Amino acid sequence: MAGQALSVKRYVVRLSGEEREQLQALIRKGKGPASRLLKARILLKADVSEAGEGWSDSRIIEALETSASMVYRVRRQLVEEGFEAVLSRKQRATPAVPIFDGEKEAKLIALACFEPPKGRARWTLRLLEEKVVELNIVERASDSTIGRVLKKTLSNPISSNSG
Repeated sequence: MAGQALSVKRYVVRLSGEEREQLQALIRKGKGPASRLLKARILLKADVSEAGEGWSDSRIIEALETSASMVYRVRRQLVEEGFEAVLSRKQRATPAVPIFDGEKEAKLIALACFEPPKGRARWTLRLLEEKVVELNIVERASDSTIGRVLKKTLSNPISSNSG
C-alpha cells in the first residue's frame, strides 16, 4: 500500500435524470458533431450518480478510443461551466480572419484585375496578400482570406446582359 497514491477525482460528474435522458437521446439520434456525441458518451460513462456507470478515466479512454486530456477537459468543463456549456460550441472572442467589408473587397478585386508586378506572369494569392497590406487596404491578411473573397466574387458573377 505504501507508494500507492489515492486517486481523488477533482472533477466529479453527477448527472441529473433529465441530463442523462438528454445525453441518451442525443446519442440515440446519432446526429450532430462527432465531438458533441463523444462528450455525451464521456459524461454518461463518467457519471457517478445512482443511475450512472461511474467508469474510471482509463476505462472510458479505452472504450471510447479518446485521450486522457479529452476526458479531463469534459469533466472540468461540466463542473466549472455547466451542462449546457459542454454540449455547445465555444464562441471565439475575435473573428478568425480579418473581415473585408464591401469597400475593401472592391479594392482587392480591382487590384486583382490590374497587371501583376513586373517579372510576374500573374497574381498569386501570396502576392495579393502582400499588396493589400502594402497599400493599407487591410492591416493584415492571409492568402486563404484573399482566396475566399475572390472565390466568392468569381462564383457569383454579375450577369453582363442584365437590365
